Amino acid sequence: MTVGVSYWMDRLDRPIRPGLSGDTDFDVCIIGAGYTGLWSAYYLALADPGLRVAVIDSHFVGFGASGRNGGWASAKVAGLDRMLADPKTRDGAARTYRQMISTLDEFERVLQSEAIDCDWARGGTIVTATRPAHVARLKASLELKHSAGFSDHDGLWLEPVEARRRLNTSRNHGASYTPHCAALDPARLVLGLAAAVERRGVRIFEGTPGVPVAGGVETPGGRIRADRVVLATEAYGVRLPGRRRRAIPVYSLMVVTEPLPEAAWEEIGLAQRETFSDGRHMIIYGQRTADGRIAFGGRGAPYHYGSRIEPGFDRNAATFEFLRMTLADLFPALGGVRYEGEWGGPLAIPRDWRPSISAEGSLVAVGNYVGQGVATANLMGRTVSDLITGADSDLLSLPWVGHRARRWEPEPLRWVGVNLGRRLTESIDHSEEGGRRARIRQAILDRLPVG
Repeated sequence: MTVGVSYWMDRLDRPIRPGLSGDTDFDVCIIGAGYTGLWSAYYLALADPGLRVAVIDSHFVGFGASGRNGGWASAKVAGLDRMLADPKTRDGAARTYRQMISTLDEFERVLQSEAIDCDWARGGTIVTATRPAHVARLKASLELKHSAGFSDHDGLWLEPVEARRRLNTSRNHGASYTPHCAALDPARLVLGLAAAVERRGVRIFEGTPGVPVAGGVETPGGRIRADRVVLATEAYGVRLPGRRRRAIPVYSLMVVTEPLPEAAWEEIGLAQRETFSDGRHMIIYGQRTADGRIAFGGRGAPYHYGSRIEPGFDRNAATFEFLRMTLADLFPALGGVRYEGEWGGPLAIPRDWRPSISAEGSLVAVGNYVGQGVATANLMGRTVSDLITGADSDLLSLPWVGHRARRWEPEPLRWVGVNLGRRLTESIDHSEEGGRRARIRQAILDRLPVG
């Protein structure tokens, strides 16, 4: 049993895989045994069963965000609204969103064909306007998608009475709803996916940190000679030489309740296991688990100087208390509920808040999902496979292929800027909670490369 990663991982038994011992040869070496690395390996093995593929991880399968996230397989990608609003990027953003919508079908197909039981429930996402100021923002997001050719089938506005039928929050001024999201158990998914790639001959080495070098990857246990190397380390990639400013690690934390009685669910809703959020700037996210709990998370933990990643940062008492108070505020039925887990971990945010695939010689670097990676990793994995095998693929024309954001500023500018931005979003939310508008602060936030 894994201890101390997340509620999802800590309750499951997992196979212990040995680390690399001795020099060896593979055609492709993938660094990172999370969703991106495993989906890349899966589709490479399907495309060319003779391809020798290795996946290595400093810790173990699912140690990072893939074993800790909120369990949303969403068609939304980071930066979508901002790209749809810009005429220069609108077409590429729309093509990407259509591919992401179809990705949910592909995701479902693989789960069925590989018999991966991860409590998949395609109930969509409801985002409630819990403050009057949220209404205009949520409607503007829907209008952007409609102006790009998407319909009410892809996203629509629910008036308060209809919204409450799906999710009965304490304050409700309406909600946006999209069917393009599924709730799942992230740990069951990543462990099931690892077993599926091993059945196809992929080798997984745990406890094997690796650094890309000319001709392959250097590890403490030996050198892996490989023609192509895939870097799928997400936030942990900032630890590698020359990559500290390619992204910043920002912490997202979660709590999970005990199983709730049916009477509580009758009051709360989520009958289709919809994932849920609200219209505030400081992101919160939740789902109804298959066994009747609420798994609930949010941002707000501080960014740590020098892009540091430490085990102690996975837990922040103030953020956990904020999450519990927010849930109690949203759902009065949760008064006195017991919590049975709390955890966290870093996610990768590039300077322009857009995911990317970049080829740097024999190295393919992929990720930077800004917390929207569960479904995106599947599409990215297919794209990595097409890129390496030379397939004639529409996926290679998506705007994130070849995209590289500029580097984050050096310290202390990075620490000051990121934490000031966090404070700015908190202050806007606080004003809106009190019924006040924050026009100047909102105008400043709208000009920042976030979203």
